[in-house]
Amino acid sequence: MASLPQTERILLGPGPSLASPRVMRALAAPVVSHLDPQMVALLDDVRERLVRLFRAPEGSFALAVSGTGTSGMETAVANLVQPGTRAHVVVTGYFGERLAQMLDRYGATVTRTDVEWGRACDPAAVRAALKTQPADVVAMVHAETSTGVLNPVEALAAVAREQGAVTIVDAVTSFGGHPLEVGPWGLGAVYSCSQKCLSAPSGLAPVVFTPEARARAVKSRSFYFDLALLEDYWVRRKYHHTMSSTLVYALHEALAAVDEEGLQARWARHERHHRILLAGLEAMGLSVLPPAGERLWTLNAVTVPAGVDEAAVRKLLLTEFQMEIGSGLGPLAGRIWRVGLMGASSAPHLILLFLGALERALRAQGVKVPPGAGTAAAVAAMAN
Repeated sequence: MASLPQTERILLGPGPSLASPRVMRALAAPVVSHLDPQMVALLDDVRERLVRLFRAPEGSFALAVSGTGTSGMETAVANLVQPGTRAHVVVTGYFGERLAQMLDRYGATVTRTDVEWGRACDPAAVRAALKTQPADVVAMVHAETSTGVLNPVEALAAVAREQGAVTIVDAVTSFGGHPLEVGPWGLGAVYSCSQKCLSAPSGLAPVVFTPEARARAVKSRSFYFDLALLEDYWVRRKYHHTMSSTLVYALHEALAAVDEEGLQARWARHERHHRILLAGLEAMGLSVLPPAGERLWTLNAVTVPAGVDEAAVRKLLLTEFQMEIGSGLGPLAGRIWRVGLMGASSAPHLILLFLGALERALRAQGVKVPPGAGTAAAVAAMAN
């Protein structure tokens, strides 16, 4: 008979990240109903914080959809796409592919800019594609979790605006960890999740619709993800679904923590720890997949050395160190490890622990790693 987990895992994979003690304490607050006055006051506060942290313009509507990041994706698509909508998708990995599939399911006529996995998209390629086949919607992934690539969303959105298209942006692995400026970058609908850079449990998907996106909204084919019905609940207190009060408590605390740290400081922390990790990996003779300038700070795609059983490495990390990292997806299966440094999981002591554990796992397979080289390089990088 299965039992509840008794041992803390060190979550350094593509998500979820570690939840902070204050977030975990919030989950233990008394349960209230989805229309309780205390609950709706929290919903108002969450909406206000999300608009501010998304850097969204005045008149934007932000909420947290009940569901994972994919529910945020479907909310954006369901309210901006109808049969016959012309949609262009930037596909740089697994989640760009998912966007294309979802747009197709909602009846869009889908065209694509396909990019090699592990590389960011050149805005010029999208400009050329849109001149040939115009689009009403241009969809893209900011932080491609499957490849560790950061796409130039600001430049891509500028190209979309040139052609009169509204944008849908996946910020699942960037919101709270990378600069994301919904208003200044002219984005349309942007969605994320609660369990990555925000370090809350999974189950809620922050979403924001700017005034431009709201003006282009269509009649949703989905009841559950209908923005008008969701706004009725979040703003006008009309029943739509029974939202989890405890997940709202956790998200509220996570957003408060972001506010207290400050977005600029939080972005800087994620960049600094990414660079410390890179220094350690390089000292061990390892590399990451994307080239410099195209790398995520929050999700590091570490290339598996030739002859190494990547699954055995992950198994050893889990069994000996209670540490989880992720495997590659699609064409990158067996070729990379996905190491997440997001939110509460982006911390110096966890980087040192990971580098030491990885050295142990590689040595178990006969890889000649210079003893202590990774941790020593990381410590030196911290001093700098």
